[in-house]
Amino acid sequence: MEFEADKVPQFLTLFEKVKATIANFEGCTHVEVWQQANNPCVLFTYSHWENQNVLDNYRHSDFFQRTWKITKALFTAKPIAWSVNKIATS
Repeated sequence: MEFEADKVPQFLTLFEKVKATIANFEGCTHVEVWQQANNPCVLFTYSHWENQNVLDNYRHSDFFQRTWKITKALFTAKPIAWSVNKIATS
């Protein structure tokens, strides 16, 4: 997600408020926020979900819809989301 520089603190404050709710959402096993090393205006939420169904349930929840509406208003570019599968570990 890409934000105006002055919106980054607002997003981080919002994330602090909602991260426990996300982490306690059925099927979520991990959630955190990352910042791009060379561009502090680009942030990523990184979460682990038990399966696609629980992730879809989260994305369709009233909580997500409310939080996403607030977050979307802070963007400077269209967000990109990926669902990935781990294929190797060290």
